[in-house]
Amino acid sequence: MILIIGSAASGKKEYVKSLGYTDADISCDFHDDRPVLYGLETIVFADTTLCDELATVLLSKEVVICCEVGSGIIPAEKGNREAREATGRLCALLAKKADKVVRLVCGIPIVIKE
Repeated sequence: MILIIGSAASGKKEYVKSLGYTDADISCDFHDDRPVLYGLETIVFADTTLCDELATVLLSKEVVICCEVGSGIIPAEKGNREAREATGRLCALLAKKADKVVRLVCGIPIVIKE
């Protein structure tokens, strides 16, 4: 599995397409059988209790794309802080088990694990 992280609008989806995937291969639903999951942070923010189930499912995906949510000002709302923490912990677990981790900055891929 390849984990791709980066800020919003950093070129994550375009990078995945450069690997040979198409829009038809990309889904925002982790139950979907398509090989690429886009928007992991959105799923976690919607329901932080899904993290254990997500970890198992996501390890079977070819590519997982997640916006970085751990930088910047800490949210004042408790739910947002918990979701941010859950997203970070899930990404750390996925990064540990991933074959490759790529961070996108201004459309430039930086391989941080290979």
